[in-house]
Amino acid sequence: MIYDLIILGGGPAGVAAGIYAARKKIKTLLITDTFGGQSVIASEIKNFVGFKSISGLEMAKKMEEHLRAQEDIEIKDGKKILGIEKQNGNFLVKTNNEEFFESKTLFIALGSRYRRLKVLGEEKFEGKGVFYCSTCDAPLMKNKIVAVVGAGNSGFNAAIDLLPYASKIYLLGRSDLLKGDPVVLEKIKASEKIEIITMANIKEIIGDKFVNAIKYEDKKTGEIKEIKLNGVFVEIGYEPNTYLVKNLVQTDEKEKIIVNCKTQKTSCEGIWAAGDITDVLYAQINIAIGDAIKATLNIYDYLKLK
Repeated sequence: MIYDLIILGGGPAGVAAGIYAARKKIKTLLITDTFGGQSVIASEIKNFVGFKSISGLEMAKKMEEHLRAQEDIEIKDGKKILGIEKQNGNFLVKTNNEEFFESKTLFIALGSRYRRLKVLGEEKFEGKGVFYCSTCDAPLMKNKIVAVVGAGNSGFNAAIDLLPYASKIYLLGRSDLLKGDPVVLEKIKASEKIEIITMANIKEIIGDKFVNAIKYEDKKTGEIKEIKLNGVFVEIGYEPNTYLVKNLVQTDEKEKIIVNCKTQKTSCEGIWAAGDITDVLYAQINIAIGDAIKATLNIYDYLKLK
C-alpha cells in the first residue's frame, strides 16, 4: 500500500496533523513511539488555549482520544522509526520491527530530546542522581539537597517541581541572566529553599554509587567550587530529533529543520515539518499545533495537483 501521507510523531503537532488529515480524507498513516511529546512531562500547563490548567499527561490523553475518534486514519503506536529514505519520488519509512511503509508525502513532527551537559560523571550517574525530568523524579529528592542546572524556563519549572520535596535547591545558570518567565522567577526568589548561582560552568558530577557532589567553575573568579548534594536535574533545553532526516532536508546551525513559514515545506519536495524539530521562532504547543494544521492543509492542496 502507498499512503498519501505518513505523519511521524505523536506530540501536539503530529496529532493535530492527523486530525486534519483525517477530516480531509487524506489516506494517512501516523507512526509514533508514544503520544504527548515533551509536554507529557509537565505537571501543569497554564498557557494551552482552552484550558485554565491541565497536566501534560492529561493533555496527551485528550489529544490521543481526539485522534483515535477519527475514522479515516491508520495509527501505529509503540513503533520506533529507524530510517527514512526517498525512492522513486516516494518515501520509505522503516520501523523497529523491520516493517516498511511507503508514502507520497511526509510530515515530520519528531520533536526533540533532552540536551546533555556532556561533563564527566553525567552518563555514569544517569538515573543514580542525575535526572532530566523533574515531574517524573522530583519525589525521589524528598528531604535531600539538589541542584538544578539551567536558568531558563525548564530550570525554573524544575525548581518549582522540587519545592515540595527537596530541603535545599541550588539553581545554577551559565550566565548572569535569568531567562525564564518573570512570574515563575518571582516564586523562585520568594522561596528560602532556593539559592540562585549565576556564572556557573559545570565541570564534573561526583559520586560513589550515587551522586554526592557537583563541581563548577565560578566564571567571575575562575575558582573551582564544589557543592555537596544528592541529585542533579539537567534542565538546559532540548536537541531536535533530526538525525533521521538530515540527509533529506536542510537544517540550520542548531540542526533544526528549516521550513517555509507560510507552508511549513522543507527543502525536500514532499516533506513538511512543524514543532520543536523546526526552526520555529517560539517553541510553544499552541504554535506547533497551528503550524501542523497549516502544513496539513498545504499537503492537501499539494496532493490534489499530483
